[in-house]
Amino acid sequence: MFIESPRYTERFGAVRINAVQRVVALDSGFKSDLPAHGAMGVMKIDEDTIKSFEGRMVVVIPIKDEKLKLFEGVISGVPHDCLIIVVSNSQTGKINRFKMEKDALNQICRYTIRNAFIVHQKDPVIAEAVRKAGCDALLGEDGLVRDGKSEAMTIGLLMAKVAKKEYVGFVDADNYFPGAVLEYVRNFAAGFSLAQSPYSMVRILWHYKPKISGGLYFMKWGRVSQTTNKCLNDLIFSKTGFETDVIKTGNAGEHAISMKLAELLPYASGYAVEPGELVYLFESFGGILPEIDHEAVEHGIDLFQIETRNPHMHEEKGTKHLKQMLLDGLATIYHSPLCEESTKKLILRELVNQGALSSRGKPPVLHFSGPISKVNGAKFMDAIKDHIGVLYALHEE
Repeated sequence: MFIESPRYTERFGAVRINAVQRVVALDSGFKSDLPAHGAMGVMKIDEDTIKSFEGRMVVVIPIKDEKLKLFEGVISGVPHDCLIIVVSNSQTGKINRFKMEKDALNQICRYTIRNAFIVHQKDPVIAEAVRKAGCDALLGEDGLVRDGKSEAMTIGLLMAKVAKKEYVGFVDADNYFPGAVLEYVRNFAAGFSLAQSPYSMVRILWHYKPKISGGLYFMKWGRVSQTTNKCLNDLIFSKTGFETDVIKTGNAGEHAISMKLAELLPYASGYAVEPGELVYLFESFGGILPEIDHEAVEHGIDLFQIETRNPHMHEEKGTKHLKQMLLDGLATIYHSPLCEESTKKLILRELVNQGALSSRGKPPVLHFSGPISKVNGAKFMDAIKDHIGVLYALHEE
C-alpha cells in the first residue's frame, strides 16, 4: 500500500505519538523496481512486508449476540495468514447463539483451509484455566470470567501468548463491510513495519462513519470520540504546557499491539479499555510516574494512528450505550494520578452536558485486570487441554 510518512511526532516521555497517517492507496503492486517512496511524504509498504507481519499476527474478535451475517463477513475479511481467535459472550440458552457462531466459523475455515479458535467467555473451563494461570483479576464473584469486552480481549491475549504470536489485532464483530476488516489488518501490519521499537501500538481512525437518517450521510466524527480525544489531549497539555490535538483515536475499537507491549499493560473493564490503554501508556512511560519496565523505556513506545480508505459502518446500539461508553472512557482519565484538577473539571462538564452523569455525580472507579506478563501461559494451556472440547481447532494444516 501507499501510506503517508509520519509527518509529526509528539513525545510524552518515552511514548512517541505519531500524528494521523492517511492511507493513500490500498495496493502498491508487486513490482520490485518501484521506489520505496512515491511522491514526497508518501511511503510504499510492499506486499511481502505486509504478509510477513500478518503471518505473525493473531486477530481477536470479541462478540456478544451480534448478527450472524455480520460476524461471517468480519471473519471473511481477516487476511488468510492471521490466526483468528473468537471470544464469545453470546447467549447459550434455548437459542444457542454461541453454537451458531461456532458453526459459522467452522464452515468458513473448512472452505478456506485455515485455522481458528473460538471459546466462550463464561465457560467454567476457561475460568479454571485463568485461575491456574494466576490471572484471578479476570474473575467475578461467581468464579467465572467477568462480563465485558476488556475481559474477552485479555482471554484472546492469553491465547495469542500461548500461540507464540508477536502481534495481536482487535476487530469488532459488528462491522457491515468485510473489506474494511481486511484494510484494518493490513494497516496494522503497515504500522508495525514502520515501528522503531518492539513496543508498539497501531490504532485505526475511520475515514468516515456513515449514518442512515432519511439518506446516507458520511459523518467524520462521533460525539463520544470527539469528547474522549479532547480530554486525552487536555491530559497531555496539562503536563507539557503545550496545547495539542495529536490524539485522534481515543476510542479505537480496531487497534493492534505488539505482544511485548501487550504483556505490560493492565486492561480497564467495560467500555474503558481503549482509552485506558493510552492513559496507562502515559502513566507508565511518560516520565512523570515511576517506569514499569526499563527495557521498554530504553526502546521507547511507538504509537501509530492510521486513517483508513474504507468507511466504517457498524450496528447502532442507542444513546444509552453511547453514554455508558463515554462515562467509562472518561473515568479512566479522571482517576489517573496524572489528571490535574483542570482536566477533571473538563471531564465532569462534558459528562453532565451529555447526560452521562448527574451534576453531583463522580465517574466510577473501574476494575482493572493486571498485566499478563507474569501469567503462566503453560498452565493456562494445560488447563484447556484437559478439557479440549472448549477449544475448537477448526482446521489442522
